[in-house]
Formats: sequence, C-alpha cells, structure tokens
Amino acid sequence: MTKPNIIFLASGNLHKIEELGQMLTELGVKLKSTLDYPDAEEVEEDRPDLEGNALKKARHWYDKTGLPSLSDDTGLEVEALDGAPGVYSARYAGESASYEENTQKLLKEMKGASDRTARFRTVVAFIDQNGNEHIFEGLCEGEILPEKRGEKGFGYDPVFQPEGYDKSFAELTGDEKNKISHRGKATDKFIEFLKKDF
Repeated sequence: MTKPNIIFLASGNLHKIEELGQMLTELGVKLKSTLDYPDAEEVEEDRPDLEGNALKKARHWYDKTGLPSLSDDTGLEVEALDGAPGVYSARYAGESASYEENTQKLLKEMKGASDRTARFRTVVAFIDQNGNEHIFEGLCEGEILPEKRGEKGFGYDPVFQPEGYDKSFAELTGDEKNKISHRGKATDKFIEFLKKDF
C-alpha cells in the first residue's frame, strides 16, 4: 500500500494540528483538518467506548472528504469508580460542564477512597485510503490526588499524578508531560505504523 499524500485530522484544535502536522511533514505527508472546512459540523460522540467514538469521527470524515482520516478520543479511567468517568470524561458533571465542575465531581466521589489508581487512555483511529480501520492506544498510569495542584494543563491535569512522579500533570512542563502522555504514546504508534507499513 502506498503512503497517503494527505491525511485528514478530525480536530479543530490548533495545538494538536501543529504538533501532528510537524510529525507528518517529516514523512512527506500533508495534514488537513476541520479548520479547512468552514462548514464542518460536530460529530456526536455517542458510542459506549473510546474506540467507538474515535472510529465514528474518523469514518465520518473519511466519507465526507474521501481522504484517509485520523481521530482520537481520550478518557480518564479511575479504578475505584469502576473505570468512570471514562468515555464521559468531558461531560462527567453534565453536558456543558466546565473542566472545574468535572474535576470537583471527581474529587467529591473519590473522598475517602483508599485505592486512587487511575489511568488516562487515548485511542487513535485511522481509516486508510482503502477504508480499512486501524486502532492505536496510549496509556498513562497514575493516581488521583486528594486536591488540585498546579496551574498548567487542562481538564483533570491538576488532580492526576503520573506514576513515578511526585507532581501532578498540571505541575509538569509541556515537554515533561508530552514525554509520558497517553496522547503522545498513541500518536507515536500511529507514526511508527505509517513509517513501517507505507
């Protein structure tokens, strides 16, 4: 199978687009995104798991653009909460909940929990030029802190302490976080796949 010249990323997040764009440029692949489609509609994430949501978004854009398409979905999975918030991480405290509201709900539910083990999980779905599906997963193990620490990052970063560190994600520098991040690991697997299989 030949390497695609263009890959579509199902995201309007500038940081994500620049980061992946840089990696793909080194492979001679151009990146397009929802920013190239001003009338781009949101794809509803209504699947029961991260894989389902990532595949749904990638498939939607593959059908719409005819380009090989890439999408991801991320969740925080907490052992004491049977894997919650998981697929509902972005809307844990309600459909239009803020990062702060989601974090406060999590802290409240974890009050007094002895097992604070948790992991961030990112699933990257890629639909190649022949319409075949490929899944790449990245994990970052850690634990939930009893209170928020740090000002950097977003979402649950202030209450998540990665394994082997004595700082929360929100206390790490961008470079430190990227080295161990779940999204970084999943993206690296995708880049390796492109290098190897194309």
